[in-house]
Amino acid sequence: MSTNSINNTNFSIREMSEHHWPMVAQIYQQGIDTGFATFETEIPSYEQWNRNHISSCRLVGLGDDKVLGWAALSPVSGRCVYGGVAEVSVYVAESTRGIGLGKLLMEELITASEKAGFWTLQSGIFPENIGSIELHKKVGFRYMGKRERIGELDGIWKDNLLFERRSKVVGIN
Repeated sequence: MSTNSINNTNFSIREMSEHHWPMVAQIYQQGIDTGFATFETEIPSYEQWNRNHISSCRLVGLGDDKVLGWAALSPVSGRCVYGGVAEVSVYVAESTRGIGLGKLLMEELITASEKAGFWTLQSGIFPENIGSIELHKKVGFRYMGKRERIGELDGIWKDNLLFERRSKVVGIN
């Protein structure tokens, strides 16, 4: 995949494998702990996570062979008409947030998604997750609208902002 340098730190973006799962799960837990990254409240087993994510579009950001972030796609529907539409997940370790690793992961994920034939990527983001909103805008996602009170998290009904990116390579331009 790729190797990049940010603030004198070398990062490589690689395909995720099962052996990355313990570190991926730890970063996922950090996202859960924020209260505004996901509706999930517990880390799934690797088997469950594996079933729910597209195998061709799973990436990790590595620094010194340690997972510092990850990105993956999930199908939005089992209906064939939506076969080229996927939902984005991107998580960066607390210690690495704000230095550009999320952007590198997203750029590589977009490239991988287009090679795999996806024409639309979607993200549902909590309004208070400003970092994620800004990241999505930087890599070409546009705001589509707000789903009000779409789900409940810890007894609080939450809104979700819908962002979308259309491929310039695959399908609709």
